[in-house]
Amino acid sequence: MADTKREIERKYEADASTGLSDLPDLTRVSGVSAVIDKGVAELDATYYDTADQRLAAASLTLRRRTGGDDAGWHLKLPVSDGVRDEIHAPLSDTVPRTLTGLVRSRVRDAELIPVVRLLSARDVRHLVDAAGGLLAEISLDRVRAERLSEGQGTAEWTEIEVELADDGDPAFLDKVEKKLRKAGVRRSKSASKLARALGETGRKKPTAEVAQEPVTAGDHVLAYIRAQRDAIVELDPAVRRDLFDSVHAMRVATRRMRSAFRSYGQVMDRTVTDPIGEELKWLAGELGLDRDQEVLTERLTAALDELPRALLAGPVRTRLRTWSHARRSGSRRHLIAVLDGRRYLELLGALDTLVADPPLLKAASGTPEKVIDKAVRKDFAKLSGLVGQAIDLPPGSARDLAIHEARKKAKRTRYAAEAAAPALGPPASGLVKSMKSLQGLLGEHQDSVMTRLALRDVATQAHAAGESAFTYGLLYGREERRAAEYERALPGAWESIERTALA
Repeated sequence: MADTKREIERKYEADASTGLSDLPDLTRVSGVSAVIDKGVAELDATYYDTADQRLAAASLTLRRRTGGDDAGWHLKLPVSDGVRDEIHAPLSDTVPRTLTGLVRSRVRDAELIPVVRLLSARDVRHLVDAAGGLLAEISLDRVRAERLSEGQGTAEWTEIEVELADDGDPAFLDKVEKKLRKAGVRRSKSASKLARALGETGRKKPTAEVAQEPVTAGDHVLAYIRAQRDAIVELDPAVRRDLFDSVHAMRVATRRMRSAFRSYGQVMDRTVTDPIGEELKWLAGELGLDRDQEVLTERLTAALDELPRALLAGPVRTRLRTWSHARRSGSRRHLIAVLDGRRYLELLGALDTLVADPPLLKAASGTPEKVIDKAVRKDFAKLSGLVGQAIDLPPGSARDLAIHEARKKAKRTRYAAEAAAPALGPPASGLVKSMKSLQGLLGEHQDSVMTRLALRDVATQAHAAGESAFTYGLLYGREERRAAEYERALPGAWESIERTALA
């Protein structure tokens, strides 16, 4: 079992001329009523990484630490500057599986080995308010680093670490920093002890490649594809932790990349990208197994909530829960198995290869204004045809299908415009905005179609069980009216888009 804590902290070091032998007096920091001495803790931490330091390159740290009040394994995942999620697992001789899974998208098949050992004497103080509540913990750490791989270098330094109390106001750290600066203390140049240890005991912490400013059409397309690859890898731990919107965000990244492959088929060889696109489609399907059903259930539940109790005929809520449970085709366990599986790792490897050695065609060397603009206009023209077809059809299943196809094409056009925006500027950015609006309208229509199908299914089950189907019929009628409203709004919305698109 692993526990997670949001860690907000800052690290400091003394100016070379002043040195650092003790903690400055912080009793006069605004809001601080007392500074409580918590004694000195002896900490012994071994940091693990791959031989080529993939975790360090992504600013992730994995350690096994003894001493102090939180002995065990700690994995720190960056959230933003100075903010990390620390995931704690009990002490053991090997890296816990709960943590290896969270770094799997980085580590892949490589072995995790000890790279650095840090021995720290931590002199701790608690900054508390008038009620005795903890505001922050400040410590003076005397650190000795020992390199365990790629040499036997050592280093020693002293630093100050200030960690905000749980649910504390980050602005309090600014007040503490003001006092520290007056005492000749400045922010540390290293983001973590591990980063400093790697830099001072041997090879410096590897850094991610800095992408060159895009020039050609191929540069721009590849930059967009690289961003989606990075998003998939970075979202992997969040999906495993079931963080809000993480599954949806990873699914969108797979769709964006697939769309780029198809929209920019003149830039990158589709004989290479199409097989990867099929694997991305598979991954998106696995990510969406439960999510689509969950969204549909939420929509139906919200519709029931809008009805007066007098219109709820029979055990409609119980029937909806039964129907939803029976239709759930996936599970968290299944999704984790997918992310742990060989097929997913091979897909990540294929994406790395694609980015490192892109299958660029002759058009890739062309100017973005010519090549990328042409691709976006081609997608928009196809969308125009689909929307026109949907508008011309009479209401019914054929129109529903045509609107759904137009929705998918609107999404692809939007993603093509997103990739084009850095090169084409305002026209492409404006198209992205227009496509989002159109997607919303067409998406609401598709949701209504799927909700009506679901209501028919639930009503059939209710009828077979001898229950009233009145409420389901009522909701079905409401959804029909909503769909009709969306269809009436489509011609005007599309006319407005055509007037301004890519102007």
